[in-house]
Amino acid sequence: MTSTTRRTSSGPALLAVLVPAMLATVVTSDMVNLMLPSIGAEFGASEAELAWVVTGFLLVFSVGIPFYGRISDRVALRSLFAFALLTYAAGSLVCALAPALPVLVLGRIVMGVGAAAIPVLSIIAVTRLLPAARRGTGIGVVSAATGVGTAAGPAIGAGIGQLLGWPALFWLMFAVALVLLPAAWRVLPGEPPAGTGRFDVWGGVLLGLAAGLLLYGITQAQVAGFSAPSSWAGLAAAVVAGALFGRRTARLAQPFVPPALFSNRVYRIAVLVASLAMAVNLGALVLVPLLVVDVNGLAPGAGALVMIPAGIAVAGLSPVIGRLADRIGTRPLVLIGLGAVALFALFLSTFTTGASAVPAGVGTLGLSVGVILVLTPIISAAASALPPEQVGVGLGILQGAQFLGAGTGPALLGVLVSARLQSGSGAVNPLFPGHEGAAFSDAFLAMAAVAVLALIVAFRMRPDPASAT
Repeated sequence: MTSTTRRTSSGPALLAVLVPAMLATVVTSDMVNLMLPSIGAEFGASEAELAWVVTGFLLVFSVGIPFYGRISDRVALRSLFAFALLTYAAGSLVCALAPALPVLVLGRIVMGVGAAAIPVLSIIAVTRLLPAARRGTGIGVVSAATGVGTAAGPAIGAGIGQLLGWPALFWLMFAVALVLLPAAWRVLPGEPPAGTGRFDVWGGVLLGLAAGLLLYGITQAQVAGFSAPSSWAGLAAAVVAGALFGRRTARLAQPFVPPALFSNRVYRIAVLVASLAMAVNLGALVLVPLLVVDVNGLAPGAGALVMIPAGIAVAGLSPVIGRLADRIGTRPLVLIGLGAVALFALFLSTFTTGASAVPAGVGTLGLSVGVILVLTPIISAAASALPPEQVGVGLGILQGAQFLGAGTGPALLGVLVSARLQSGSGAVNPLFPGHEGAAFSDAFLAMAAVAVLALIVAFRMRPDPASAT
């Protein structure tokens, strides 16, 4: 009890470590996107080969999150965070010194192993170490870093990469990890949780394989189509791994994911809604820059700037939303947020044609604010709904579902855009005024439909009075 009291009194110090760590993690995921042509020219690599610089990181990142959540029930947060930062630094160093593309991809995979720990351990740290009345605010502050990093990642990558060369990006991340390491060691508790019982390693491996192969198959479909062997074989393997994981879970007394997690209505709905919301959010963050370049005629740098207002708004509003969640509960904010996501996705589907990029910026701003209205309260609600011994694994699965949605959403929407461009037909949305950009209009309309589906699911989430947390 004494340790917990001492830790909860240092909330600002805790957040001063978690926020930059989260920011670096999010920036890392897409900072190299605009530098891929330069990397390809230096190493003589094809587009398919360069894709592994991004895909390798995302695959390991998505697979690793549930593992870290599960392990956090047995290992001290201080030790796990230190391991994550050291691994992240090692991967950054390998990337910065990479003499060839395979070495760069290997470094990105190692970075992903370390980076996967940061989101889930940050939320677990807030949940365990801050008082219940400040939990939503803490999650909101950490979420603000996600918004800033998502918006700023491509701009940081392009700016630093063009000025100093792409290896400078990895030297920067190497330095950030080393600076954060001693600070994390000071503020995070070194006492391991009282986790007991058998650890189902093979169940975790099967779950990771199912998630990773699903993301791989969908990513390959975006590049080569669903008929490509790399796509359908990956998806088929994901189904097999998922079936084996389900069979193992049903047979073991202590499986990797306790089935009791999903008997909790609030948690079950939180996982599904968070995954759908992230699929829509990342779909917008990927497609809007493409839209303003390909349809509105902006330069790539200007296309990245369209995303900045959304990142600033998310950074400013996330802590406020967290405080609101502490006071009025989750369900009202989630329903309002999903309604806003659906409306602004429909707005993007209708008004993003023509020479001006202003409608795209407005639509992205409204959609991003709607998503943060969903994610910040729903993570807090899920953490509050779980018993202490299930918080680690529960938040690991929740965040794994979020990032799986973030990976599969843009890929599936990219397949839809490619198919609609090839067909050359007009937009499905009857309100769309022109023909150019019709493929993007259809993708945004699909996003609106996904948001409506999430809204229907969220209606079943019972109110959670603030006093209950």
